[in-house]
Amino acid sequence: EKRLKVAASVPRESLVSLGTCFGKFTKTQKFRLSVTALDFLAPYAKYKVWVKPGSEQSFLYGNHVLKSGLGRITENTAQYQGVVVYSMADIPLGFGVAAKSTQECRKVDPMVIVVFHQADVGEYVRSEDTLT
Repeated sequence: EKRLKVAASVPRESLVSLGTCFGKFTKTQKFRLSVTALDFLAPYAKYKVWVKPGSEQSFLYGNHVLKSGLGRITENTAQYQGVVVYSMADIPLGFGVAAKSTQECRKVDPMVIVVFHQADVGEYVRSEDTLT
């Protein structure tokens, strides 16, 4: 509310945005979530993935999650379902898309990708100059 009141005093032509940026639309009109939405989405996530401590750093560098780094996964997660990625200490690290369903994850090779990386908190450091 405080920001809204301050923004009300700025002329509409000069105001670029107000509040928290959840993502951006691509040129093909698809919506791409940004890491800034993580704090708002994590408490309400239906599908979650926990990564092992050794794979946390790899995920935070922008890499996909491999089966060998998978700690736990929510039951009945479908393939290509959006998931929130957590550390084993229940700290939200980012989000991505499940490359394999929960059932498939049990049978696959340890070097197979199980979660495609979409955004992570390491993005703040990597894209410090361009992140808006």
